[in-house]
Amino acid sequence: MEELIVLIGLALLTVPVLLVVGLAMLFGLRRRVAELEDMTERLRAEVASRAMPTSGAGPVWTRASASAPPAATPVEPPPAPLPPQSTDDTLQPPTTAPAAAPPPLPPVPPRDTWRDADRPAPPPPDTPAAPRRPDVFARGLRLVKRWFTSGNVPVKIGMLVLFAGVAALLKYASDQGLLQVPISLRLAGVSLAAVAGLVFGWRRRISHRTFALSLQGGMIGILLLVVFAASKMFGLIAPEFAFAASVLLVFGAGALAVLQGAMALAVFAVLAGFLAPIWLSTGSGNHVALFGYYAVLNAAIVTIAWFRAWRLLNLLGFVFTFGIGTLWGVLDYEAADYRSAQAFLALFFAIYLAVPLLHARRRPVGKRDLIDGCLVFGTPLIAFSLQAGLMREDTTTLALVALGLGALYAGLSWWLRRGGRYEVLQQSYALLAAGFATLAVPLALSAQATACVFALEGAALVWLGLRQQRRLPRWSGIALQGAAVVAYVFAAGNTVVDDTPFAHGLFVGAMLFALSGLAIAAAYAHWRAVVSARLAYLWAMLWWLGAWTLELQRVLPGAAFPDALLVLMAVTGWLAAERNRRVADPLLAGTSCLALVAALPLAVLQAEAHQHPFAGYGIWAWLVFAALGVRALVCLRTGEGGFARAAQFTWWLLWPFALSLLLVQVVDRVVGGDAWTLVAAILPWLAITAIALLRWPWLTHPLGRDFDAMRMPFRSVCCALLALWWLLALRSAGDPAPLPWVAVVNPLDLAQIAVLMLLARWMWRGDAPIGARARVPVLSAGAFLLVTAITLRGAHHWGGAPWDATLASSSLAQTSLTIVWSVLGVLGWVLGSRRGQRVLWLAGAALMGIVLAKLVIVDRGHLGNLWGIGSFIAYGLLCTVVGFFAPAPPRAATPEPAPEAGA
Repeated sequence: MEELIVLIGLALLTVPVLLVVGLAMLFGLRRRVAELEDMTERLRAEVASRAMPTSGAGPVWTRASASAPPAATPVEPPPAPLPPQSTDDTLQPPTTAPAAAPPPLPPVPPRDTWRDADRPAPPPPDTPAAPRRPDVFARGLRLVKRWFTSGNVPVKIGMLVLFAGVAALLKYASDQGLLQVPISLRLAGVSLAAVAGLVFGWRRRISHRTFALSLQGGMIGILLLVVFAASKMFGLIAPEFAFAASVLLVFGAGALAVLQGAMALAVFAVLAGFLAPIWLSTGSGNHVALFGYYAVLNAAIVTIAWFRAWRLLNLLGFVFTFGIGTLWGVLDYEAADYRSAQAFLALFFAIYLAVPLLHARRRPVGKRDLIDGCLVFGTPLIAFSLQAGLMREDTTTLALVALGLGALYAGLSWWLRRGGRYEVLQQSYALLAAGFATLAVPLALSAQATACVFALEGAALVWLGLRQQRRLPRWSGIALQGAAVVAYVFAAGNTVVDDTPFAHGLFVGAMLFALSGLAIAAAYAHWRAVVSARLAYLWAMLWWLGAWTLELQRVLPGAAFPDALLVLMAVTGWLAAERNRRVADPLLAGTSCLALVAALPLAVLQAEAHQHPFAGYGIWAWLVFAALGVRALVCLRTGEGGFARAAQFTWWLLWPFALSLLLVQVVDRVVGGDAWTLVAAILPWLAITAIALLRWPWLTHPLGRDFDAMRMPFRSVCCALLALWWLLALRSAGDPAPLPWVAVVNPLDLAQIAVLMLLARWMWRGDAPIGARARVPVLSAGAFLLVTAITLRGAHHWGGAPWDATLASSSLAQTSLTIVWSVLGVLGWVLGSRRGQRVLWLAGAALMGIVLAKLVIVDRGHLGNLWGIGSFIAYGLLCTVVGFFAPAPPRAATPEPAPEAGA
């Protein structure tokens, strides 16, 4: 016993001594650093003063810098006549008028003025940097310094030293045999001395407040140590009596703290009170006695909260009560303890539900309306988590508990609303009421309590942190969102979902994640945190779309899944547009635009699932999409213009795409043949392109004139799609079965001619991106390719030439191309000559040259049959005809010479 007391005393004595020595050394180092800094500043100032030019009667010879601009020379009166020059070769300063002799200056050491002139001026003194915030070590050192330098320092150090000295004295007296008294008398003597010191401290509470409070705390600590030693070390008193004595001492310390307004003494009493059952434990495991004692302690904390608004005291009680209660529940809880555990849990919840109300009541009028988020939000959520552990098999009752908590907090919110003084507390209770009411739904269907509680608490903490402009609650809320995701993933991996669509915990939990993310986004947007608001919105949309997509895929058959996704996109885009109409935001408008864009691949999925997009439930899905899409476009008129125009741009491209898929499937089923299929695919695009070129105002609704900015891009996209289809259609044989193939008047040729006409119309408009010089060559090349394709199709349908890779080796096809190309060249020659168009004549000549090269390279191999011979004869006859009608190209028009001046 004596060795233990001596060791404790020496440890308590050594710590402050070492701290004092360390502080003394630190203060000495700081003083030396300050002296060195002062010396450095004085030396720097002296160097700067020497580098500056001195004003006086004597001249200073310096070399001017080459980069310095010449200064303006002031006008001075003519100088006085100089005295005769000295015979000495040294430079002499000019003499000035006699004046009063100045006092003699101290001797200045000679310096090299030429070298000084070249030496750069000293740099200006550094601007002191902004002071950095002290780190954790510096703040801890500052707290130790404050403890030793503020208040009644002597009594603080004296109590520590006295405690160690008394322990050492008792040890020495015991070793020397000076105290041959029973241990009970020794402890009684120490107790009497401690009581005397406690009485003395109480009597000095007014005149020497700091001294008295420190003395009272020390004496109560000594009494608690005496009780501990008498019970646990020497067995002089029973554990029950020791526990009762400790409780009396703790409550006495609490009473002294309240009477004197000393929070430190109250904190000491609460710590000692909560730790007393631990150090005086007998190992009986009687949780009723333990929590009964904690209930009395918490009642004392509530009583203190009625008189004093000591937040730290409330937090200590909260942490110890629920911390030790949770530890007991994890380690020692059994099913037989259910009733008593429920009773104590309800009692502790009621106690710490009342503490924030008492704390708010003690807040002075006009002070900032802050609340204790740890108690306001932590109490219901931790208590509910413990309740979930107690009712892990009875989720229905747990849902009723959540509903009851929601009703309780709704009533408190309504009651606090009347005064108007507790605005933040009232809003917090309203948020908790809504959260628990929402939480009751998934709990009634599945056990997702932890994830849902964390998600709701995280959203509440983010809102509270923004409301109070504090970072810690905001980051805590975001961390809770991450913890909720971990809990949700863990629960999803261990949950078997039943066949009930939508009404199960995983889906409802995901919806809670989405709603909490939207709540966080709205809170950040309200406080103008744009980046955080958009990240939270994207997080919410991820949960929203992911949950609906997975659930629809689970409960719907494969054919109906794309139709349901189309409705989901329509609803999502419409909701975002409605919100954008009230609070304009590019992200909301972008969501509506992307929802329309998503309909393009969904139309393809519908066609793969049930032949075309409008089959089965597709027709109803597209009707819903059309209605909500029009409403979304109307709502976007008041928002960001770029996304609104992009949405309407996508809207007008979407319908020709869906109709093309429909017509292709219908025509292929009814008629067959690739010609009809190609024509069916291009008909909606021909219609929308014709409207865009000829009746543009029809496409501007509902945006109106704002959509005129998309005129050129929309026409360009439509014409580019037509040109791409036109090029792909050149590879088709154009079989119009069951109709016979007739050149030019068959469906595919007519469709390709219509495309060329629309492209020509587009190129000849002023807003076309293609240049004026490229119009004629592009259209001429297109017409030439189409004539070539029609010729080859004729050889295939009328002459029986195969439509495959062997078509190029068919003599019929080659002869047909030779004749048709020659006719085209002859027409170019003749028309160019008759109309005086030299470019047309040269184009015809170039085409005839190409045909001649073809005869030499390709058709020469077919001279063994009639078709090859006919191609040569036809080319020769056509050239002869050209030689008669247009023997030479028309001359280029030459400008007449201008008349001479004065003629």
